[in-house]
Amino acid sequence: MPWNNSGGQSPWGNPRPGGPWGSPPPPGGGGGPAGPGGGGRGPDLDDMIRQAQDAVRRFLPRGGGKGIALLGLVLVAVWAASGFYRVQPDEQGVVMRFGAFDRTAPPGLNYHIPWPVESVTTPRVTRINRVDIGFVGAQEAPVITGRIQPARDVLAESLMLTGDENIIDIDVAVFWRIRDAGEFLFNTRNPESTVKSAAESVMREVIGRTPIQPALTEARAQIEQEVRRGAQAIMDQYHAGVEIVQVQLQKVDPPNQVIDAFRDVQRANADRERARNEAESFRNDIIPRARGDAERVVQEAQAFRESHIARARGEAARFTSVLTAYQAAQDVTVRRMYLETMEEILRHNPMIIVDDRLQGIVPFLPLGEGAAAPRPAQGALPTNRPSPLPAPPPGPAATPGRTQGVTR
Repeated sequence: MPWNNSGGQSPWGNPRPGGPWGSPPPPGGGGGPAGPGGGGRGPDLDDMIRQAQDAVRRFLPRGGGKGIALLGLVLVAVWAASGFYRVQPDEQGVVMRFGAFDRTAPPGLNYHIPWPVESVTTPRVTRINRVDIGFVGAQEAPVITGRIQPARDVLAESLMLTGDENIIDIDVAVFWRIRDAGEFLFNTRNPESTVKSAAESVMREVIGRTPIQPALTEARAQIEQEVRRGAQAIMDQYHAGVEIVQVQLQKVDPPNQVIDAFRDVQRANADRERARNEAESFRNDIIPRARGDAERVVQEAQAFRESHIARARGEAARFTSVLTAYQAAQDVTVRRMYLETMEEILRHNPMIIVDDRLQGIVPFLPLGEGAAAPRPAQGALPTNRPSPLPAPPPGPAATPGRTQGVTR
């Protein structure tokens, strides 16, 4: 049905005797432009409506109501298809229904009710974020003169009191990432500031119960772990959806005003430790050696005691056996004891036997063990004898001293 201004029904089914809305045109003329005096009308409303009807007619097929229904179906299909969205592998989808959190979506192709019912936000959950405590990095410094300012300390954050009431200057870097995007977006207003405040609070607590010397040397790794666990506990309590990945101590020094004196103390402590270690090394060398010598002396004494006890027992057993033999046969035993005694005496006492038929033998008395061997005199013994023999004294007497003579 044609939509025009030539009478009949309007596009909305109402008779219009005149204008498009069923009201006669105002008196006083057509719809030309206003004159110079300003007495004419503005743009013709009928013309504007006619142009809009022509534009709609060009897009609609012939058929009237069916075309409108088809257009509506197309629009609904396009609106429904707009609910498909894709979440990247490093992202997490957060679906909001009428502005309130509804659910989270995993990576991949997902669907939500199109706008204005639901909307989606996809924050990156694998990116590692960094928060600095006690200093401002060069990349974060404000640009004033067109150049990036170097890193600077923030003393209000870095100066802390240790457990032994010393002041220490600490710079800390906290690394964190998003663990739950829904909690991260809706439970905290400023997650980065929350992470910084929590880490600084835990750091002051840990340093407050740690002496300065361990904090400067061997306790740094332990401090980092305690701060990470404490900050993570606070963020879990807030349900912030944040995971504290790592805490790094960038600088741990005394304040600049006393750092020289403190280094002198450190050197003195190092010298003390070195002297102590040397003394410990000397002690560890001497004490085991002395213990070994003492044990050796004890073992030698034990061996000496055992040997003498065994010898005494053997002598006692020998004496007992001799006594038993003596009691059984006294004559034989006495003669045997006499012979054994004389054999022992003669074995340990050197003697010279001289034949009384030899003449011209000069007696020689060996007065010392170191004395030179006697030289044979004239008329000495034949060469087949072992040594020259002196002439025996008158009678069957033995040579004085340790030399005995036997006459035949």
